[in-house]
Amino acid sequence: MTLGRLGNVGEEIPVIRHEGRVLDLRSLTADIDGAFLASDGIARARAAAAAGELAELAGAAEMRVGTPIARPGKVVCIGLNYHDHAEETGAAIPAEPVVFMKDASTVGGPFDDVLIPRKSVKTDWEVELGVVIGTEARYVDSPEAALAHVAGYVLSHDVSEREFQLEKSGQWDLGKSCETFNPLGPDLVPADMVEDPQNLGLRLWVNGQQHQNGNTSAQIFSIAYVIWYLSQYMVLRPGDVINTGTPAGVALGIEGQPYLRDGDVVELEIDGLGRSRQTMVQA
Repeated sequence: MTLGRLGNVGEEIPVIRHEGRVLDLRSLTADIDGAFLASDGIARARAAAAAGELAELAGAAEMRVGTPIARPGKVVCIGLNYHDHAEETGAAIPAEPVVFMKDASTVGGPFDDVLIPRKSVKTDWEVELGVVIGTEARYVDSPEAALAHVAGYVLSHDVSEREFQLEKSGQWDLGKSCETFNPLGPDLVPADMVEDPQNLGLRLWVNGQQHQNGNTSAQIFSIAYVIWYLSQYMVLRPGDVINTGTPAGVALGIEGQPYLRDGDVVELEIDGLGRSRQTMVQA
C-alpha cells in the first residue's frame, strides 16, 4: 500500500494504491497532511482498505499525479551527506550535518514542469531520499529512537541553482527555494514497507543519459542520526519533509558542468519508491 494525491493543482484527491486499485480516501480525510499522519492515518487507511470500506477512484489513470503530501510545514535539507558528492564538489567531509531550509512552497508533483529561474545559468539536479515525519520529534533521546517518528519515505528532487546558492549571499537558501524546485513523489511509501531505508539505490538521468547512481548506504550521516540531530535544534512536526542529501554525479561536479537548460528532461528513481520525470521550462 502506498499513498498519493491525484488531481489538478489545489484540487488533489487523497488516495491509496492497494492491490492494484486506486482507492479514494476522502471518506477518511480531506487530505494527506500532517494532521492525517499524526492521527494514525496510515494505519486507518490500511484498515479501511482491507475491510473494503473505500471506493475505487474513477478515472484515476488519467489524472495528474500531485505531490503525495499536502504542502509540508517545512522542508529541511542535509547538504554534502555522501562522501563522493562532497569530494566531487571539492568540499571537506563535514564533521556535523550541513543543514539548510527550503521554502515549502517549492514542493510540487513528480511529473510537473520545473521552472529554470530568470537569469539562471547554473540550474542543477539532485536525486534524494525524502523522509516524511509522522509524529512530533523534539529532543529525541538517541538516533536509535529516531526512526519511530517517520511516517514514510518519498522520492525527492532537490533542484538547485548553484550561482544563487554559492556565489550570492553565502546562504544556500537562495539557490534552493526557487519556484517548483522540489518535485516530490509519486507516492508516499509507509515506513513499515521499506525494509532498510539505509540501503536504497538512487538514480538520475538527464535526456536519457545517466548521471547519478548511488545508494543510501553511502551517507555520511544516517537517516536516524539526521532526525535525532535536527530534533536537538528544531521541532520536527508531522508532515515535515527532510531531504537527506544526494550522491555524486551533479552538474557542478562534472567536467564542463552541463547545467540544465530549457527543454531538458530529468528522470529519477529510488528503489521501491517509484520514478518521476520533469521537463525543464524557462521561467
